[in-house]
Amino acid sequence: MASKTLRIVPLGGLGEIGKNMMTVEYGDNILVIDTGIMFPENDMLGIDYIIPDFNYLLQKRDKVRGIIVTHGHEDHTGAIRHVIEEISAPIYATRLTRGLLEAKLTRGGMLKDIKLNTVGAGEQVRVGPFEIEFFHVCHSIPDGVGLAITTPAGLIVHSGDYKFDHTPVDGWPTDFAKLGELGGRGVLALMADSTNADEPGWTPSETVIDRAFDDVFRQAEGRILIGTFASLISRMAQAAHAAFNHGRSMAFVGTSMVENARIARSLGYLDVPDELIVPLDEALRMPPSKVILMCTGTQGEPSSILGRLSTGTNRQFDLIRGDTVVLSSHPIPGNEEMVHRTINRLLQRGADVVYDAIAPVHVSGHARQEEMKLLLRLIQPKYFVPIHGELRHLKQHASLAREIGIPADQVAVVENGTVIEFSEGMMHIGERVPGGYVFVDGSGVGDIGPTVMREREALARDGFVVVHLHLDGESGKLREEPEIVSKGFVFVRDAEQLFEDARTKIDHLAASANGAHLEELVENELSKYFYAETRRRPMVFVFASRHN
Repeated sequence: MASKTLRIVPLGGLGEIGKNMMTVEYGDNILVIDTGIMFPENDMLGIDYIIPDFNYLLQKRDKVRGIIVTHGHEDHTGAIRHVIEEISAPIYATRLTRGLLEAKLTRGGMLKDIKLNTVGAGEQVRVGPFEIEFFHVCHSIPDGVGLAITTPAGLIVHSGDYKFDHTPVDGWPTDFAKLGELGGRGVLALMADSTNADEPGWTPSETVIDRAFDDVFRQAEGRILIGTFASLISRMAQAAHAAFNHGRSMAFVGTSMVENARIARSLGYLDVPDELIVPLDEALRMPPSKVILMCTGTQGEPSSILGRLSTGTNRQFDLIRGDTVVLSSHPIPGNEEMVHRTINRLLQRGADVVYDAIAPVHVSGHARQEEMKLLLRLIQPKYFVPIHGELRHLKQHASLAREIGIPADQVAVVENGTVIEFSEGMMHIGERVPGGYVFVDGSGVGDIGPTVMREREALARDGFVVVHLHLDGESGKLREEPEIVSKGFVFVRDAEQLFEDARTKIDHLAASANGAHLEELVENELSKYFYAETRRRPMVFVFASRHN
């Protein structure tokens, strides 16, 4: 029976926005769909990004037959290097997605060892027992695909990230005919993007941005800085079109933005005149009214171009009064506070800031409720699994499915790690495997766990106090006054009496303890004392050096 069971195991993207990764398994064959990252939430101190926990796959690495990447956004591609370091398998991606993957793998020095296969919408490949058909879906990056996967247990469809835009920037709408054809075949299960499941109606077309950009360009007298994701190629094209119409030159700022623009231009996905694009150093010498700069940083990331400009720490150039900054993206859920803080800082530094709350300078690349219902109608699946979203999005998408007639017991709302099994045409919810966070901090991958994160939170909240004891090696008594150093707790000159009383307490403890376990005793007692006096809980570290 086990050999005839199809297993779907989501390792990322279900119960959260980002780090999308899923496995499709049949017998001794595994297909991996996407390897994405998630941006850290504002309480994840020091974390660069988060990747899926794919330890489940490491136990079965010899069964992985292929990795499919549906499109080029970071939440679907960003973890590819980490996965390929551990799992050797061919990768399948469309031309633009492959180009972006090649850039990532080249930076990691890994490209020569990887088998990258280019696929296109309308094509199909066989990977193990899986027959995979790629169909075009419209999204906020060109060359996105959904997947129709014929398995021995039945046909399953993975939507990828999609929207139903009839007038997309690249002129290539979602393939409705293919969706209808798949529905006519009989689909065992549909797995569909839930990101905007709580948004009623239809997602606006990308064309509304052209009008908004035109208004901004007409009114701006100085430089225009457009912030967006480095992989949002369609926004680059719209910005270039507006720049051309208004007689401005365009420069890309930031390594990832420059690299992605180069790749998109070389592959023909960003068709702009050569004379329109100028290097940054040349753009900075031009009259402000003749320049636009494309930057990263719309999620409030401190190390991004806009993040550094908002704090005055960018090395190459600074904001000047009269600059207009356009934030062409929505805040990722959880990033709202950081984005608003960046907007306020940009305003403080004299820039005019345009963002989606005051002008339609961004539209989502994800379907809203009416598009989701249409997809369900077209595909007509027997079973439905909402994917790509926080739990509230998955639940709402499930509700939409029930509205159009899919029985509640044929809809599976699950989170990362929950195994979904299909056997003899029936769906079962199986065991749960690890599907949590793996933190990437600098060069460290997975070496930061919950304990370290709690310690960082405590340090950020209440600071620390370090006590150095100089003890007599024989008697264990204090040889000199304890040294106390504090950071992030209280300002020392305002708390002289607090630390003087702490030293007195240490003297008493040292006299009664006879040196036995003195460090631990001082640590515990000072923690209690500081909380009693200040209602704060600094981390207290006590070190002793013994001298003969």
